[in-house]
Amino acid sequence: MPRSVNHVASKARRKRILKAAKGYFGRRKNVWTVAKNAVEKGWTYAYRDRKAKKRDFRKLWIQRINAGARLHGMSYSQFMGGVKKANIDLNRKVLADLAMNHPEAFEAIVKKVK
Repeated sequence: MPRSVNHVASKARRKRILKAAKGYFGRRKNVWTVAKNAVEKGWTYAYRDRKAKKRDFRKLWIQRINAGARLHGMSYSQFMGGVKKANIDLNRKVLADLAMNHPEAFEAIVKKVK
Protein backbone atom coordinates (compact mmCIF):
# COMPACT_ATOMS: atom_id res chain seq x y z
CA MET A 1 0.00 0.00 0.00
CA PRO A 2 1.39 3.45 -0.86
CA ARG A 3 2.48 5.89 1.75
CA SER A 4 -0.09 8.54 2.65
CA VAL A 5 1.25 12.06 2.16
CA ASN A 6 -0.62 15.31 2.20
CA HIS A 7 1.08 16.78 -0.84
CA VAL A 8 -1.50 19.55 -1.15
CA ALA A 9 -0.58 21.03 2.22
CA SER A 10 3.19 20.66 1.81
CA LYS A 11 3.10 22.15 -1.68
CA ALA A 12 1.02 25.10 -0.41
CA ARG A 13 3.49 25.62 2.42
CA ARG A 14 6.44 25.66 0.00
CA LYS A 15 4.57 27.92 -2.39
CA ARG A 16 3.85 30.40 0.41
CA ILE A 17 7.55 30.54 1.40
CA LEU A 18 8.74 30.86 -2.20
CA LYS A 19 6.24 33.64 -2.79
CA ALA A 20 7.65 35.47 0.25
CA ALA A 21 11.16 35.02 -1.23
CA LYS A 22 10.18 36.84 -4.43
CA GLY A 23 12.76 39.49 -5.25
CA TYR A 24 15.64 37.73 -3.49
CA PHE A 25 18.88 37.18 -5.45
CA GLY A 26 20.18 33.87 -6.78
CA ARG A 27 19.17 30.58 -5.19
CA ARG A 28 17.48 32.41 -2.32
CA LYS A 29 14.43 32.97 -4.53
CA ASN A 30 13.88 29.53 -6.06
CA VAL A 31 15.59 26.76 -4.05
CA TRP A 32 13.34 25.57 -1.25
CA THR A 33 15.89 25.07 1.57
CA VAL A 34 17.82 28.25 0.82
CA ALA A 35 14.66 30.31 0.36
CA LYS A 36 13.16 28.95 3.60
CA ASN A 37 16.24 29.98 5.59
CA ALA A 38 16.36 33.42 3.94
CA VAL A 39 12.66 34.13 4.48
CA GLU A 40 12.70 32.99 8.13
CA LYS A 41 15.75 35.15 8.83
CA GLY A 42 14.01 38.08 7.12
CA TRP A 43 10.97 37.56 9.33
CA THR A 44 13.11 37.58 12.48
CA TYR A 45 14.72 40.85 11.36
CA ALA A 46 11.28 42.31 10.62
CA TYR A 47 9.97 41.33 14.07
CA ARG A 48 13.06 42.71 15.82
CA ASP A 49 13.07 45.95 13.87
CA ARG A 50 9.39 46.69 14.49
CA LYS A 51 10.44 47.02 18.13
CA ALA A 52 13.65 48.92 17.34
CA LYS A 53 11.75 51.40 15.16
CA LYS A 54 9.84 52.64 18.20
CA ARG A 55 13.10 53.18 20.11
CA ASP A 56 14.71 54.94 17.14
CA PHE A 57 11.83 57.37 16.70
CA ARG A 58 11.76 58.20 20.41
CA LYS A 59 15.50 58.96 20.25
CA LEU A 60 14.94 61.19 17.22
CA TRP A 61 12.10 63.08 18.91
CA ILE A 62 14.22 63.65 22.03
CA GLN A 63 17.09 65.02 19.91
CA ARG A 64 14.76 67.42 18.09
CA ILE A 65 13.12 68.64 21.31
CA ASN A 66 16.55 69.10 22.88
CA ALA A 67 17.76 71.15 19.90
CA GLY A 68 14.62 73.32 20.01
CA ALA A 69 14.85 73.82 23.78
CA ARG A 70 18.53 74.76 23.64
CA LEU A 71 17.73 77.50 21.11
CA HIS A 72 15.73 79.08 23.94
CA GLY A 73 18.35 78.52 26.66
CA MET A 74 16.98 75.34 28.26
CA SER A 75 18.16 71.76 28.38
CA TYR A 76 15.92 68.86 27.39
CA SER A 77 15.44 67.69 30.97
CA GLN A 78 14.58 71.18 32.23
CA PHE A 79 12.12 71.62 29.38
CA MET A 80 10.38 68.26 29.87
CA GLY A 81 10.22 68.79 33.64
CA GLY A 82 8.60 72.17 33.04
CA VAL A 83 6.14 70.66 30.55
CA LYS A 84 5.02 68.13 33.17
CA LYS A 85 4.69 70.82 35.88
CA ALA A 86 2.72 73.09 33.56
CA ASN A 87 0.31 70.19 32.79
CA ILE A 88 0.92 70.45 29.04
CA ASP A 89 -0.35 67.14 27.64
CA LEU A 90 1.72 66.93 24.47
CA ASN A 91 3.77 63.83 23.74
CA ARG A 92 7.33 63.84 22.41
CA LYS A 93 6.20 63.20 18.85
CA VAL A 94 4.07 66.35 18.77
CA LEU A 95 6.66 68.45 20.61
CA ALA A 96 9.36 67.36 18.14
CA ASP A 97 7.09 68.24 15.22
CA LEU A 98 6.45 71.67 16.70
CA ALA A 99 10.18 72.22 17.29
CA MET A 100 10.98 71.32 13.69
CA ASN A 101 8.10 72.72 11.67
CA HIS A 102 6.43 75.36 13.85
CA PRO A 103 9.14 77.17 15.84
CA GLU A 104 6.80 79.99 16.89
CA ALA A 105 4.39 77.53 18.51
CA PHE A 106 7.30 75.74 20.21
CA GLU A 107 8.59 79.09 21.48
CA ALA A 108 5.15 79.78 23.01
CA ILE A 109 5.36 76.46 24.86
CA VAL A 110 8.88 77.29 26.08
CA LYS A 111 7.68 80.66 27.40
CA LYS A 112 4.82 78.95 29.23
CA VAL A 113 7.25 76.42 30.72
CA LYS A 114 9.67 79.13 31.92
